[in-house]
Amino acid sequence: MRDETVEWITQAEYDIDTAQAMFDAGRYIYSVFMSHLAIEKSLKAMVVEYLGEAPPKTHNLIYLLKLCKVELSDSQVRFIAQLNTAAVAIRYPDELKILIEQYPSSIAEKYLENAREVVKCLKQKAN
Repeated sequence: MRDETVEWITQAEYDIDTAQAMFDAGRYIYSVFMSHLAIEKSLKAMVVEYLGEAPPKTHNLIYLLKLCKVELSDSQVRFIAQLNTAAVAIRYPDELKILIEQYPSSIAEKYLENAREVVKCLKQKAN
């Protein structure tokens, strides 16, 4: 595994742990946000590992997934698309109160569980 790949994966794991910390603190929208960031960095690790080039400076998970051509399950791809959409609203909220209502603990927990699974899967594919 390339050194840059290891670095991206290390950051992704740090971010998924931070997503858990945000969840535990009741900061559910930030848990979802950090879940997105963890998958983003995991996909950037795949770009480095599979293509041998620096990943683009983008937050678009679908673009990164297509770029690195990594194979994931249909449910993982659907989740990534859902998280990609959620992250835009979280990054640039129109109204914080509404956003907080849209991401209660039950929803944030599902995002976190799925994100943890994707991060783990991508790490395994990098090896």
